[in-house]
Amino acid sequence: MRSPRLLLVLFCLSCTGLVQAAQVKRVEVRGIDGAMADDVRAALSLEDAIGKQVSDRRLDYLLEEAETETRTALEPYGYYSPQIKVTPSSDRNALVVTIDVQRGDPVIVRKVAYGIEGPGAEDQYLTQDIDKVRPVPGHVFDQSAYEAGKTAITQRLAQRGYFDSDFISHKVEVTRAAHAADVDLRWTSGERYEMGAVTFEQTPNEIIRPQLLERLVYWDEGDYYHQGRLDRLRKSLTALDYFSRIDIEPLPGDAKDLRVPVQVTLEPAKRSIYTAGVSYGTDSGPGARFGIERRYLNKRGHKALAQVDYAQKRKVATLQYRVPAFKWLDGWYTAGLQFGDEQSRYIDNRRAELVFSRTGQINTKLDAAISLHVLRERWAYTDGTVKTPYQTASLSFPQLDMHYVSVDDRLYPRRGIGANFTLRGGSAGAGGGFLQAHGRAQWFHGLGAKDRLILRGELGYTVAKDALALPPSLRFFAGGDRSIRGYNWREVGPRLQDPSGHYLFAYGAKNVATSSIEYERYFNASWGVATFVDGGSAFDNRKLDWHTGVGIGLRWRSPVGPVRIDIARGLNHPDSPFTIGLNIGADL
Repeated sequence: MRSPRLLLVLFCLSCTGLVQAAQVKRVEVRGIDGAMADDVRAALSLEDAIGKQVSDRRLDYLLEEAETETRTALEPYGYYSPQIKVTPSSDRNALVVTIDVQRGDPVIVRKVAYGIEGPGAEDQYLTQDIDKVRPVPGHVFDQSAYEAGKTAITQRLAQRGYFDSDFISHKVEVTRAAHAADVDLRWTSGERYEMGAVTFEQTPNEIIRPQLLERLVYWDEGDYYHQGRLDRLRKSLTALDYFSRIDIEPLPGDAKDLRVPVQVTLEPAKRSIYTAGVSYGTDSGPGARFGIERRYLNKRGHKALAQVDYAQKRKVATLQYRVPAFKWLDGWYTAGLQFGDEQSRYIDNRRAELVFSRTGQINTKLDAAISLHVLRERWAYTDGTVKTPYQTASLSFPQLDMHYVSVDDRLYPRRGIGANFTLRGGSAGAGGGFLQAHGRAQWFHGLGAKDRLILRGELGYTVAKDALALPPSLRFFAGGDRSIRGYNWREVGPRLQDPSGHYLFAYGAKNVATSSIEYERYFNASWGVATFVDGGSAFDNRKLDWHTGVGIGLRWRSPVGPVRIDIARGLNHPDSPFTIGLNIGADL
């Protein structure tokens, strides 16, 4: 039987000849807002009828269902006894449906039986997980939180090796008259399983010795089972870059004496990687890059790389050979040789550097590398018309590099910090010994849903008997789109002078200090703008000669990573020109 309110509306519409079909213009939900209102709208079948012609029989059904759908959508929020009134009205030969909601009193958690029985009850990590999701008596019952907690604990039991776990009880009894909910959610854990034998299978053919891969298994057979162990194994295998597919499958169904065997199936990646690209720099001019890397040279997992960066004013050739290292920390032993030739508007420089290094991952946030460098460099400064005599330096020195990243998203961080630190020192030939420390840090802080604040800082310090005896590759420079925007690369810092006192060209400094504050505002998921203030200097003594640059930028979250275009101007000279900088790639 049709409701009286609908008959009245249909009578009004019949006068216009629209009895056989009516159109729903809009649905208004009153009395609630935010996520609760959104969930009600998502549950309403009426929303699908907006803008469509529906028969009077179909409309009658939708109006009757609206009350039930609204009531059901409110239950996850703890409102089980709301007052709901559905009212259709005519508006220019169409219907406007108003749903008035009075939520009433929410259902309160009254009794709670929640936990794990069996050996898992003594697992401190499961106990901590239970404490995080356990409903609290006296609080509003949240059904979505209840379901999420039930799923989370069930998954954690499996992750920690309790493969025989099951529910003892999982029910919620709601007493509408008392506005009360009694929660009974309990598991029995069963016995905890242990790590069994790990089997590696490479298909369709074997490219790496199984003995090498077995060294990545850092646990012993019989250790307690934990999914995190398999996740770390997957990460280590991925870092080797030998395989295009890595499938790690625990087999609890094949367990014997509670030991779970693990099957690792690996599919080789393409053996060779070829790269090519073009480049342009204000100092280097147009150029091209070519490279080839052999992911695996032999079954011992050795790698090799050859790369050439050939630009108009700067050429670099790199050769590298890597051997996997597993003692102490997962990483690589690397031998590298690099040749560089720069004939730019400011320097004539040639260098050859041999590097032996050992890299390793300290933990999930910190990577480290220790290396030995043998450097031979020859250079002369020039401004196109004046050229200094050539200088030559031969150096050997150890170096420590550390890279720390703790952010929520490495590609587009909104919270966290990233930092790099380098410490080197050793013999500088005729210039005596030297010691040098250099650090950079970035701090990210999201402001609302679309804004981001970025603070950057850099400090570098050199102790040397004769700083000018150090080659340019070991000196500090400031200016440019990754330093002080508004100034050109190497523009900020000490400069050589001619006899008349005219500044000719920058030669680098013993020390550097720079800072930056940047504010970004995104208009949608892809495009945004930024404004920033940069400052700093490269200097040889305590006088900083601080330079400041300001500017604005365009931001694009492209499919291949962040793209940043900045327009900036230095404030230290009234006639300073504007600079334009382009950066592609992640901040870290």
